[in-house]
Amino acid sequence: MTHPARTLDLPPAYRLRAHDALPSTNDEARRLVRAQDAGHGTLVWAQEQTAGRGRRGRSWTSPRGNLYVTAVLRPNCGIGEAAQLGFAAALALVDVLGDLMPQQTQVRLKWPNDVLVNGRKVAGILLETVVDSDGTFQALLLGLGVNIAEAPSDTAFPATALQWERAGRAIRPEELLAPWAEHFLVWTNRWEQDGFAPLRRRWLTHAHRPGQRLRVRLPNREVHGSFHDMDDRGGLLIDTNRGRERLSVGDVFFAEPGAAPGSGQG
Repeated sequence: MTHPARTLDLPPAYRLRAHDALPSTNDEARRLVRAQDAGHGTLVWAQEQTAGRGRRGRSWTSPRGNLYVTAVLRPNCGIGEAAQLGFAAALALVDVLGDLMPQQTQVRLKWPNDVLVNGRKVAGILLETVVDSDGTFQALLLGLGVNIAEAPSDTAFPATALQWERAGRAIRPEELLAPWAEHFLVWTNRWEQDGFAPLRRRWLTHAHRPGQRLRVRLPNREVHGSFHDMDDRGGLLIDTNRGRERLSVGDVFFAEPGAAPGSGQG
């Protein structure tokens, strides 16, 4: 049977490394970087992960039928600025789902880079870095996981799968990977040319409405407040009873039961 990678038509900026199964696409991408065998634009794709993970080392359920890919990126900037590419990856997926899903589907974003379909998480992005022994930034690993055929039921934030939201109509991972790569290239080029401002403007049209009540879980505390804005570096600005706080990491939950990000044009 023909491997699905052979049917992919990717822009020449990418170099695809396709696998049937891997423990983790991020780990394989890291290995390739360490071996000096992964230039900018390398995509590590696996049909299945046996040890997938999300942010803060949490396990990421990775059965066949979903999309698991890691992009190796070598932007000419520091780690903090490079992390803005996570927003580019989320926006690229929003673009793809706008064409792929039924017209009435609500596709939204949750800070920093989760993608929601009809109020439930359908995709997450994991950013990791590779640094030299002296601490010099070497590469950004951008891992994208999309629930296509299956979604876990035991997550802190409710999850869904694209196929469930399409009334069971099947989607193959390669049908998502190729257009996502194309849209991601468009957004990364825009970022390189014009900076973070256009990404921020677009993200805000798909994300939290001003004043929306949020609960943000940090490693050592929780912050409760209302959404104010996302700043020009990608930080979350939230108004609390102690004043305005800027957060650079955290897991966002909606304070109102059943609430979803704002209802701007999707």
